[in-house]
Amino acid sequence: QATKDAGRIAGFDVKRIINEPTVAALAYGFNKKKDEKIAVYDLGGGTFDVLILEVSADTVEVKSTNGDTHLGGDDFDQKIIHWIFEEFRKEQGVDLAKDEMVLQRVREAAEKAKHELSTSMETEINLPFITQGASGPVHLVKKFTRAQLENLVSDLVQQTLVPTQKALDDAGLKPADINEVILVGGMTRMPMVQAAVEKFVGKKPDVSVNPDEAVA
Repeated sequence: QATKDAGRIAGFDVKRIINEPTVAALAYGFNKKKDEKIAVYDLGGGTFDVLILEVSADTVEVKSTNGDTHLGGDDFDQKIIHWIFEEFRKEQGVDLAKDEMVLQRVREAAEKAKHELSTSMETEINLPFITQGASGPVHLVKKFTRAQLENLVSDLVQQTLVPTQKALDDAGLKPADINEVILVGGMTRMPMVQAAVEKFVGKKPDVSVNPDEAVA
C-alpha cells in the first residue's frame, strides 16, 4: 500500500503493483514470446527470490515463488570478512574483529574483492595502518583468489538451490521444463553462481541485460 501511496503522491495514476522479478522478465523482452516457462533467479544484497513465470504474448503469470529473506550478498561479504580476520589473527596474533572502525574498512575491502573476483582470478586486499603493534604500525596485505572465495561461499550458493527446487515443485515443473533462466541482482555476476544455476537447470542463464539495472 505504501508503494501505491507513493506513486499517487508523485502524480501517477496507479493501476497495479507488480513484483521485481516479474518486471525483470519484462525487461528481458519475454512479453514478446509465446508460451514459455521462465525462471527468475534474483540474488541481491540482502535477499534471494526465485519466481517461476508462464509467459505468453500478452500476459506474465506467476506460477510459484520462493526464496530466502536472510540470504544475499551481505552473507557472502561476511564470509570474506571472517576469513580476513582469521588470517590476520593467525599471522599477527591480533584479533581485529572488536574494533568498529577496522570492521568498516575490512567490510569495504571484502566487498571490493568480491566484485573484482567476478572478472579476475586474483586480487589483493591491502589495508595499510590497520592497527598499531609494539614496534609500530601494522599493515594488512593479503592475496585473495577466486578459488579461495568460491571455497568460502560454496555453501551459500548451494543454499539458493533449495528454494529454487521448491519453486519448481510448487509449479509442478522439472528443471528441463524451463525455457529460459533470467539472472537478476548484483550477486549473479559471480561466475560460480552462474555455473551453479546452469548446472541445476541444465541450460545457460540469460545474461544479456545488466542484472543491477534489469528491474529499473
